[in-house]
Amino acid sequence: MTMSSYNLARFDFISIKLAVICAQKGSLTAAARDCNLVLPAASRRIQDLERTIGNALFHRHSRGLVPTETGRAFVKHGLELLQSLDALVQDIDSIKAGVTRHVRLTSSTAAINQFLPPLLAEYAALHPEIHVALDEQVSDMVVASLREGRSDLGAYVEGPFDEDLDTMDFRKDVLVLILPQGHKLTGKTPIPFADTLDENWISLNAGAALLMRQQQTALEAGRPFKLQMQVRSFDAVAHMVASGLGIAALPKAAALPIIKAMKLSWRPLSDDWAHRQLKVGIRRDADPAIRAFRDFLCEPSQNAKA
Repeated sequence: MTMSSYNLARFDFISIKLAVICAQKGSLTAAARDCNLVLPAASRRIQDLERTIGNALFHRHSRGLVPTETGRAFVKHGLELLQSLDALVQDIDSIKAGVTRHVRLTSSTAAINQFLPPLLAEYAALHPEIHVALDEQVSDMVVASLREGRSDLGAYVEGPFDEDLDTMDFRKDVLVLILPQGHKLTGKTPIPFADTLDENWISLNAGAALLMRQQQTALEAGRPFKLQMQVRSFDAVAHMVASGLGIAALPKAAALPIIKAMKLSWRPLSDDWAHRQLKVGIRRDADPAIRAFRDFLCEPSQNAKA
């Protein structure tokens, strides 16, 4: 059945929201209250939706409502519609407030934790008419989001294939070993990553440039990489190390405040790959506004500030 076969007047946003809340709370009474509807009116709306669709959205039980298979599909897509409506309202409000352009920036944790916040604040002050939406992802996903058109700019650690993108060098960072106090590997001289492979490791999620480099180096050494746990943030990595669950490697600039706060130890890594290049990429067909933002982030004066 095509969309034209349905009576679209039955698919108003109040009814869609009502059905979504019914599924979330399992109660028509609670959903009606949240939608500022009296109970009989809410019941009629759900029944109208079910008649229009031709299937029941919910199983009715004495304890409440449970979505049917059709109901689960309706709620999934209904929630996406409501979120799109919220985004539309926010865009309209932004236009009323003087914002004329929305830019989607996807960034790795390394770029966010070490470099981006002051740059984004300065850019916002210089260009109040441009709203920058920031999404944190691992480096692989940053490049994928650019390639697929889900973001306008991406900041990431060099490593993922990006020859089809227009890239510029952004910043450099250096990885150091993070250890619990008193760990047997504690020391001041640089240590090869291969000499740490007897230890359990804490690292970032799949797709992170750091994790891929660790796995590759262990493979080249013919040793297993004992990955104990994977987390999303540098703070979470440090908490796991502090609890004695393993050791880790993090960018020095981001790690030092965490190390001090959690009373951890750090040691330099001697591997060449511990010195990393971060990049900012855009698609080759990016418009002048996106290119100007990329150039702002990467220009030499900005590099001197960070």
